[in-house]
Amino acid sequence: MEPLVAVLVLLALVGVPATVLWHILRGRRELGSGPAERATFETLHTASLAAPLLRAGLSQAGVLKASRHLRQLLGTPAIAVTNAEELLVYDGTGDHHARDAFEHAIATLKDGRTQVLQLDCDLPECPIRHAIVVPLTTEDRVVGSLAAYGDHASAGLVRAVQEVARWVDSQLELAELDRSRTMLIEAEVRALRAQISPHFIYNSLTTIASFVRTDPERARELLIDFADFTRYSFRRHGEFTTLSEELHSIDHYLTLERARFGDQLQVTLRIAPEVLAVAVPFLCLQPLVENAVRHGLESKPGVGRITIIAEDAGADCGITVEDDGLGMDPERLRRVLAGEDRATGVGLANVDERLRQVYGNEYGLIVETGEGAGTKVTVRLPKYRPGVSAR
Repeated sequence: MEPLVAVLVLLALVGVPATVLWHILRGRRELGSGPAERATFETLHTASLAAPLLRAGLSQAGVLKASRHLRQLLGTPAIAVTNAEELLVYDGTGDHHARDAFEHAIATLKDGRTQVLQLDCDLPECPIRHAIVVPLTTEDRVVGSLAAYGDHASAGLVRAVQEVARWVDSQLELAELDRSRTMLIEAEVRALRAQISPHFIYNSLTTIASFVRTDPERARELLIDFADFTRYSFRRHGEFTTLSEELHSIDHYLTLERARFGDQLQVTLRIAPEVLAVAVPFLCLQPLVENAVRHGLESKPGVGRITIIAEDAGADCGITVEDDGLGMDPERLRRVLAGEDRATGVGLANVDERLRQVYGNEYGLIVETGEGAGTKVTVRLPKYRPGVSAR
């Protein structure tokens, strides 16, 4: 494969603009044997270093760390990055130009057009004589600017700066998607809390009240379980938790439900110790257990049984929540998982959607049920997934 063709293929894979590479190749012929190959991998490496820093958005801390890599991509003496209100960083030589960098960007921030400015400088040794200022945009809004400072402003350099800015735009858009995803998941957790909590709180407090006179010590223990469960359910930090913490909360929940149902509710747990540290989405299992109690056993005469299993499954952790309750018509289940029937199946659609958002469609809920046949819900979670960790 010809070197330049290989270069373009690699760039397509990582999203580095071809014109940026072309600018580098034209300016780095002195690298020796295989300049295209060496320049390609330098560009890819530099872009890979800058990308995660920009995924935090136009924050001063992230841009400050990324600026050196952006300047290296462009090969210019200095660059400046602004948001819509202020200069975030001026990186490189000619620090005395930093005080005017935001003023250089004002017109671009207003109309979204590239500017090529000729600068006056009283220092003969300063290499800064021109500034190329291009907009940074997300969702067709100008959110900042990228400026390259140097001793010339050729058409090739202008195009290179524009292409690097477009690449930065793509990282900022990914940052917006990350924020939107986080906000959506937080909203779904809040909705889940609102859906589950009133029913559970009412029943729990009623059960605790029934023990206050007959068995005060039992009432005190149940009140502690209730406090621990609600503290966990309403915590405000962390998108993920450990399987151990989720199961500990479920244990508090089942203690309260067993106090309400007595011997009519029997629970079996089989948990492999090696999966307790696996990170799981917050409140992804408790709704399945509550659904088993509320819709599987609450209306069933006689004894009801719930079995919870968590086991090692190679690269995954396999979890099942099974009850021998009333079960559900499969067509109704389909409507529940599609979000068309929110009155049935506490949180099933919510949990299924969150799992698919975090891990992909292959990790949604698997539900086996039928009228009078009980319900078995299977969850498969990867033991490790980038960006997923309990905090």
